[in-house]
Amino acid sequence: MAFEPPQRLVRALGETAPAGDDWLARLPAAAERAVARRELTVERVQVPGGRSSLVVLVRRADGTPAVLKLAPPRARPESERAALAHWGGLGAVQLLEAEAEDGALLLERLHPDVSVRSLPEAKALLEAAGTLRRLWVAPPAGHVFETVAERTGRQAVAIRAGAGTDPEAAPLVEAALAARAELLAAPPEQLLLHGTFRQSKVLSGERMPWLAVGPDPVVGESAFDLARLVRDRVEDLIATPSGPSTTRRRIKRLAESLEVDQERLRGWTLFRAVESGVRARRVGREKDAELLLEFASWL
Repeated sequence: MAFEPPQRLVRALGETAPAGDDWLARLPAAAERAVARRELTVERVQVPGGRSSLVVLVRRADGTPAVLKLAPPRARPESERAALAHWGGLGAVQLLEAEAEDGALLLERLHPDVSVRSLPEAKALLEAAGTLRRLWVAPPAGHVFETVAERTGRQAVAIRAGAGTDPEAAPLVEAALAARAELLAAPPEQLLLHGTFRQSKVLSGERMPWLAVGPDPVVGESAFDLARLVRDRVEDLIATPSGPSTTRRRIKRLAESLEVDQERLRGWTLFRAVESGVRARRVGREKDAELLLEFASWL
């Protein structure tokens, strides 16, 4: 079959691709080789799929359903592999292949169209938070995962540069950078984190009711991981007059349920929202930028 990447993936990777990158052009052939090497039977490409990888629903030679995932090197697939191996299926999708020369990931098949976002909001937050708690473990000895300080350091450089051409966002950028500096001055813990956790990253499974997928793992404090969950369904929050108060209650509820310091969660939520908003504006996603920066102004 033809492995044409979904348009969502094409658009997302096009926003971040370095000059001369031809990974998308090479993707169909790479997928063919990955399928043949593993003697897989293809069912379909997952559509709309994700923003950083091609996800193919397959069956192994013995008929077992599985997922084949191909991502460009800049999406750090080997870091994802290492994290999934360390979690060993506890709270996260199971890795079915320890190593792969081609960098593709062969994973346990979950229900790709059923995430916790399908649940009512309160229940979705509860289930997502419970899943996230299981992922917060000590990183392996001698790990090479990026740290929160390193990742947010790169992001801080980018958002400061963006603020120079966007005076409207400058006060929020300064507040976000100040929050980051304060938070990194005395981090309370160093745990292995999902890194990009949100409701859509938690899928229904057979082995366990809900399992996390698609980590971009990082080592740092749990409040950093939880911060992205705070702004889930941000478009709904923005659309209601009670959005600011709902956000504050959500921070309080999540912090208390997962024993995370409320002010640290608020600070990382601010930084991550501003970083995402400035990045969205930089690549021309103005509607997303407006939503994220308005959300950040409530914090």
